[in-house]
Amino acid sequence: MSIWHLIILLVVVVVIFGTGKLRHIGSDLGNAMRDFKKGLNGDEDEAKRKEEAERLRADPPAGSADKATQGQRDSSDAK
Repeated sequence: MSIWHLIILLVVVVVIFGTGKLRHIGSDLGNAMRDFKKGLNGDEDEAKRKEEAERLRADPPAGSADKATQGQRDSSDAK
């Protein structure tokens, strides 16, 4: 293939698809690949999120319990 073949091929592609569609092909392809990767790893990510939520429910961080008791103290002091 010479350079002239590539130029003619490029012109034909632009005429068929138009410049508007060609402008968005890169981002559309990137989004499709990202969604595909999420689909492959989606089950693992969901399992990790559920496991983390269960762990936090069973053993909440120390700061959140202190804030809850502090809020109770503040509301009782205001009365």
